[in-house]
Amino acid sequence: MIWAAVFLVAASRVDADPYAWGDFFHSCHPLLEEHHSPIDLDVHMRRDSSLEALQLHGFDELQEGHWTLENDGHSVLLSLGSGMSVSGGGLPGLFHTLQLHFHWGSPSSNGSEHTLYSRRFPMEMHIVNMKSVHPNMSAALEDPTGLAVLGFFIDVVYADNVHFSHISQKLSSVAHKGQVTKIRPFPLMSLLPKHNLSQYYRYHGSLTTPPCSQSVVWTLYEVPVYISWTQLAQFTSQIFSTEEDAEQVTPLQNNYRHIHPTYSRVVSASRDAGLVSSGAAGRPVGLCHFICVVCLLRLLASVL
Repeated sequence: MIWAAVFLVAASRVDADPYAWGDFFHSCHPLLEEHHSPIDLDVHMRRDSSLEALQLHGFDELQEGHWTLENDGHSVLLSLGSGMSVSGGGLPGLFHTLQLHFHWGSPSSNGSEHTLYSRRFPMEMHIVNMKSVHPNMSAALEDPTGLAVLGFFIDVVYADNVHFSHISQKLSSVAHKGQVTKIRPFPLMSLLPKHNLSQYYRYHGSLTTPPCSQSVVWTLYEVPVYISWTQLAQFTSQIFSTEEDAEQVTPLQNNYRHIHPTYSRVVSASRDAGLVSSGAAGRPVGLCHFICVVCLLRLLASVL
């Protein structure tokens, strides 16, 4: 497990208020370090025409063996085995794909880690990739660009996402902390907004959990992944941060870190990302139109 080594020491402290992580981990202190994640993606982004779509090697293929889904008490993680990697799009080298995991809110609140023009989405999915030159996670965390994380906002519509069901149908098997189950591999590309993968934002930041290592090249995609209300509720209401035999069962909710200042960091918009326009109240024009279309479709669905 990618985070097993990272959380070996942190496990007893990560349950604390994220604002208090700095008391236990120097690198988590927001006043001592300036490259924290997550951040708000706002009007201060700069266009970088050199940022083209990343190369997602093996994401369209059916991998051999099996994948492992686990509830580690802090998130639901899917370990992806070997066979996939990412490169290009301004990344400093080739990165091996290791796992994906999720952040969410509660039945009454949204829970994405990053926000887009101050909007928090219901969920966020992170695909974690490690630079190929590093032998292990410890070495990668010492490199300012040792990890490349692909972040996808998750929004909600009325119909189930049949591809997301590969994961959501297995969640009942990992409802409690420490539970693990196997998943038959599927093309990872089927989860992603594959027609919009050239639209993203890029910045350098940190892990969003202890030890908050500032070793992450973040790529946040503009167009969300869509799941149903039922699939969202499986995370917000049916996953627990405690063991099955615990005296008091605690729902796993709001497992996201607070927003941090950008400071002097450059946040770049890819060549095809929505254009920033003051006429659109600071939102990317393309994204504004996209959101309007989605809202119209939702309205029609509620009437029919």
